[in-house]
Amino acid sequence: MKIYSVGGAVRDELLGLPVADRDYVVVGATPEEMVRQGYKPIGKDFPVFLHPQTKQEYALARTERKTAPGYKGFVFHTAPDVTLEQDLARRDFTINAIAKDENGKLIDPFHGAADLKAGVLRHVGEAFAEDPVRILRAARFAARFGFTIAPETLLLMRKMVESGEADALVPERVWQEFARGLMEKTPLRMFGVLLECGALARIAPELDAHLEDEDPPPPSLSALDAAARAGAPLTVRFAVLLRALDPLAVESLCNRLKVPGDCRDLALLAARHGNRIADAASLDAHALLELFDATDLWRRPERFGLLLDAALVGEEDSEEARARLERALQAALSVDAGAIAKLASDLEQIRINIDAARLDAMKHILNIY
Repeated sequence: MKIYSVGGAVRDELLGLPVADRDYVVVGATPEEMVRQGYKPIGKDFPVFLHPQTKQEYALARTERKTAPGYKGFVFHTAPDVTLEQDLARRDFTINAIAKDENGKLIDPFHGAADLKAGVLRHVGEAFAEDPVRILRAARFAARFGFTIAPETLLLMRKMVESGEADALVPERVWQEFARGLMEKTPLRMFGVLLECGALARIAPELDAHLEDEDPPPPSLSALDAAARAGAPLTVRFAVLLRALDPLAVESLCNRLKVPGDCRDLALLAARHGNRIADAASLDAHALLELFDATDLWRRPERFGLLLDAALVGEEDSEEARARLERALQAALSVDAGAIAKLASDLEQIRINIDAARLDAMKHILNIY
């Protein structure tokens, strides 16, 4: 029985990046042997075990065979005679098909270390085309590392899209990869790769149509990497991605991909009100109050702060717009709505009185009428 460290841990070590989790491949063992040595079986589709002390994952070397469309249509085979090279051959990219033995020696049959040095994402073999999720992973890794896609890999990705393999991607998995890609170092790169291989038209046609019409990418998309550099949360990055789209297109995309409510709601607000927020320096008190009402500021002030981030990142004169909005907001929130409500019994009159007080407060602090 031989044990090898594999995959992302080896890759990240070679890149000089911190390693959070390690995965191991075990060659020459059976499930029964693993259990006898104290490993706890956890795999459903193929034998994976937890180490009795470290709790790290150890998988028996395996091969796989495509049996149905999509990313779940595989049959896995494990046996003591499955070699390390056979196990590595089923992996997606050469940079993820590097192993290290217990003495620290690298096993790199597909020259992944050279591709790491060159900054290239290259598929290991033609079996890459059997799993459409690998299209999304290619785009995400490009966003994480800033790597280019090897020409032959990009060509294969295009063929996968043309053959309909990408159509088997389920919405939940697309969103999962989108969300992870948005949190990478240069998230715009992910969507550029998906556009280039044609996959974006299949999984996010609303966004594809917007990007196809813009060369170079519109400021709202260029701002996506700026949001990443600022450390913005997922909700803000997703809203930046979609803020230039028609709200109906945003709603359609979010419904189809089953986007979580917080991401969907902020993206819709950015699409509906982003332009007004960016032009806040020219808005009068009445327009500002309408904006605060429309964005449900009074009940969700913390979300309004995220909306400002999503609407203003990458915009010219964003500091002036933000300063004006924050001053107006401070004035409006200084109004004691509860005290005003006690002076009238009619709900409509209460609303009118509170709006009037907020308008007066904003006009005073902004010196605008």
